[in-house]
Amino acid sequence: MIIANTDFIAGKKVKENLGLVRGNTIRAKGLGKDIKAAFRNIAGGKIDEYVDMLSESREEALNEMVEKAEKMNADAVINVRFMTSSVMGSAAEILAYGTAVKLE
Repeated sequence: MIIANTDFIAGKKVKENLGLVRGNTIRAKGLGKDIKAAFRNIAGGKIDEYVDMLSESREEALNEMVEKAEKMNADAVINVRFMTSSVMGSAAEILAYGTAVKLE
């Protein structure tokens, strides 16, 4: 499966648009990690607990999107985008979406 954030795949031609595919997840860190993150926020610096959480979430959302594209027999997903939104204090939703296509 080819995944691209452009509206084309170099050297390939889109034969058919199969439609929108998306994957999403909502994640939250536990209380212990939130407390560590709060201390880092006070002291300043990178908050690794949230970096890890969001990285894992993006990967999970992307994998779900690809699974749905595979069920549509897509060869690629183009115009892939990510969107993040806060659901509650320490929980975030990650949405991955794009256009499933067949290539020539």
